[in-house]
Amino acid sequence: MSVADKIRPLGDRLVVKRLEAEQKTASGIIIPDNAKEKPQQGEVLAVGPGKWNEDGDARMALDVKVGDKVLFGKWSATDVKLDGEELLILKEDDVIAVMQ
Repeated sequence: MSVADKIRPLGDRLVVKRLEAEQKTASGIIIPDNAKEKPQQGEVLAVGPGKWNEDGDARMALDVKVGDKVLFGKWSATDVKLDGEELLILKEDDVIAVMQ
């Protein structure tokens, strides 16, 4: 069962899983987990249907899709835990860029 089957974001919200990267200093020292800063990039696992337009008669499509790798703001996401997996829920407006 995929994440999209377990949680459905509403409006213009996304469910994102952080992408972990090993952090080293310039001299090659590996930074321990408790001293690391959480990465601000992740993979989109689920997307909402989009928010309503001003007239309220149609939804506006999102620019991101499932599978996109995105960069997001440091304090923009809400942390959630689902079946032991740490996920983030954030609004599409909080996505800074889609990585290629």
